[in-house]
Amino acid sequence: MMSGSARSVTQPAATADAATSRGLRWLLGDVSVITGRNLRRLTRVPTLIAFATVQPVLFVLLFTYVFGGAIDPPGVDRYVDFLLPGIFVLAIAFGASQSGVAIADDLATGMIDRFRSLPMTRSAVLAGRTVADAVRNLFVLLLMTGVGYAIGFRFHAGAAAAMGAIGLALLIGVAFSWLNALVGLLVHDAETAGLAGLMPVIVLVFTSSTFVPVATMPGWLQVFAKVNPVTVTVDALRALVLGGPTAEHVWQALAWIIGLLVATVPFAVLRYRRASMA
Repeated sequence: MMSGSARSVTQPAATADAATSRGLRWLLGDVSVITGRNLRRLTRVPTLIAFATVQPVLFVLLFTYVFGGAIDPPGVDRYVDFLLPGIFVLAIAFGASQSGVAIADDLATGMIDRFRSLPMTRSAVLAGRTVADAVRNLFVLLLMTGVGYAIGFRFHAGAAAAMGAIGLALLIGVAFSWLNALVGLLVHDAETAGLAGLMPVIVLVFTSSTFVPVATMPGWLQVFAKVNPVTVTVDALRALVLGGPTAEHVWQALAWIIGLLVATVPFAVLRYRRASMA
C-alpha cells in the first residue's frame, strides 16, 4: 500500500503534468486557429496570391536567363543548379517581409488588441503567423523547384539531400518570419514594416554568394560576404543540391538560424505582450 507521503508527492506531480498537457493542447489549438486565419487571408487577397506565386517564378526565370550566359561558376555544368539554392533564400526572405506588414496592419487596426482580449495563449498570434508563412514557403519552394526542373535544374545528391535542402530553406524562412514580426511590432505601420523588412534583405542578398561565387568579389567585400548569413545558408543549400561535403556548411547555417531565433523570438513575444493600438 502506498504511504500518505508518497501519495502527496505523486498527486501534485500528476496534477502538474495534466496542467502542462492542457496548456500544450491550448497552445497548439490557438496556433492552429491563427494559422488558418492567416492562410485564409492569403487565399482571399489576389495580390498576396500573385506575390506568393508569380514573383518566385519570375525570380527563377529572369535570373537564370539574364545571368546564366555571363556567369560560369566553377564545378557546375548549368548555372541554374548554382542559382536555384540562392533563389530559394531570396524568395523566402522577400516574402517574409509580409509578416511584418501583416503584424503592423493588425496592430494599427486594433486586431492585436482584440486578440489580447481573448482567452488565448499570448504567443499564439506570432507563432500562427510564422507557421502560416512556413506553409506558404513550402508551396513557393515546390513551385520554384518545379519551374527549375522544367529549365534544367536537378538535385544531384539524392532524395534525402533534396528533402534536407527544402527543410533547411523552411527553417531560414521561420527565422526571417520572426525577425519581420518583431519589426512589425516595433514600427506599428504596415508600409514602414515592408520597407524595413526589405532593406536588410537587399543588402545581404546582393553581398552574398546568391548569384556569383564570393571569390569573384573585391577582397574587402569578400570579408563580409563570407560571414554573411545569407552566404552561409545558400552555401549549405548548394552543398545539399550539388553534393559533396555538407556537414560543415549545414551546421554553420543551423547556427545562424538558431542565433536569429534566439535573438528575435523572446523580444517579439515580449513586445507583443506590451503592444497596443498605434
